[in-house]
Amino acid sequence: MLHELQAHAQRLAATPLSALIAADPARAEEFALRCGPLYANFARQRYDRAALQALFEIADRADLSGAMRRLLEGEPVNLTEARPALHSALRSDLARSAFALAARAQALSAQLRMRELVAELEASDVTDIVSIGIGGSDLGPRLVVDALARPDARFNVHFISNVDGHAAQRVLARLAPARTAAVMISKTFTTQETLLNGAIVRDWLGDASRLYAVSANPQQVAEFGIPPERTLPMWDWVGGRYSLWSAVGFPIALALGMHDFEQLLEGAAEMDAHALHAPPRENLPVWHALTAVWNRNGLHASTQAVLPYDERLRLLPSYLQQLVMESLGKSVRLDGSDIDLHTVPVWWGGAGTDAQHSFFQALHQGTQVVPADFIGVIRAEHAYADNHAALLANLLAQTEALANGQDSEDPHRRYPGNRPSTLLLLDALTPRTLGMLIALYEHSVYLQSVLWQINAFDQFGVELGKQLARRLLPTLDGVGEASDPVTQAVLDALRASSVKG
Repeated sequence: MLHELQAHAQRLAATPLSALIAADPARAEEFALRCGPLYANFARQRYDRAALQALFEIADRADLSGAMRRLLEGEPVNLTEARPALHSALRSDLARSAFALAARAQALSAQLRMRELVAELEASDVTDIVSIGIGGSDLGPRLVVDALARPDARFNVHFISNVDGHAAQRVLARLAPARTAAVMISKTFTTQETLLNGAIVRDWLGDASRLYAVSANPQQVAEFGIPPERTLPMWDWVGGRYSLWSAVGFPIALALGMHDFEQLLEGAAEMDAHALHAPPRENLPVWHALTAVWNRNGLHASTQAVLPYDERLRLLPSYLQQLVMESLGKSVRLDGSDIDLHTVPVWWGGAGTDAQHSFFQALHQGTQVVPADFIGVIRAEHAYADNHAALLANLLAQTEALANGQDSEDPHRRYPGNRPSTLLLLDALTPRTLGMLIALYEHSVYLQSVLWQINAFDQFGVELGKQLARRLLPTLDGVGEASDPVTQAVLDALRASSVKG
């Protein structure tokens, strides 16, 4: 189906984006959608109405509406592991299948237990929380805590993810063991980085009495020294990068309070309902997913930028790198056949306006066209009106400049334009709106996987390097040799440098 996009892309190749907009004045409003406090404008994407019609016809043939229903009802959409992907059950009451209802009941029970643990810690003399996890057990909570942190928060929440010991050293150097508690987050509780960092923190605390866990493997947790009463559950029907809505969000609840955590869930639930019930042409995740596929397979864009114009969302690019690239970084269809189209582009980005003084030169005048998602917040939470006006002016100016460009007799001062972007605006940055924004991207990713006929919920690609690392650990101590000659040469160089040191 997606090969059909080539004819439209070729037809539009000689038509600048500025000309598409000028020829269709209504598109500025008609290529825009609103879902509650979230506004999206796709008018600066490089498609016209005929290409957009073709995209929606593809959506109909792929049955994206049915795919959303299958996801939310807990059908085994993760076919390679024969599992559902029921992150929506952590926040929504939309499903009616027995499995989804049971998952929802488990989620509510875990939320109740999490509320009790939050209350216990709030009643203690603990002032600081250390969250230990990596990947999906770190990036989501870290993003939300950083974005919504308040100066009057009951706890200061810190994060350790990297196995590099400097990460733990820097966090712990600022804290006092007697006033610190920690939570280890790992689905399997076998993740090397989390176990090593957890052992460092346990030893630093003096014992495991203020150590908590979130895991689907309570036996391993108990062997580590954390009892069941300080352990919160995870389940195999929630993938790590989709899990911040679960007990993985324990650090969020500690940083913001349970009320704000529940508001985060409610915002995501609103997006779930919109994704499920809105017709495709009024459906924000559908538009977003179709646009992503158009840019990748129609325009052959190899990268995608995400550019939040709000300092509080500075970690969003890192979060989306995992959500999008781990989900869609596949080259094999669900049936095992090789896919004959490019799938996920490389996602990257940074916060405006800092990013304008970093890599925007390449966006404006470089040889590669980089589609971008610009994200802004209409109402600021500070009193510096001039700063916020300047921030919004820069946001609007950059989207306009990238789309329209500017001619010049001096080739060095010529801006080619024709750079596509989507604009997403939040009325304000609140737990509710952040929940909606993250859920939008989750559903867009899933719908892209449906269009490409790939699995968005496994991640076998990350395992090979981990397996090799485990086999190589003894060789660093001089036991055995590497099977790869280049690795062995590097090991020899490491040993020689260690001896000299």
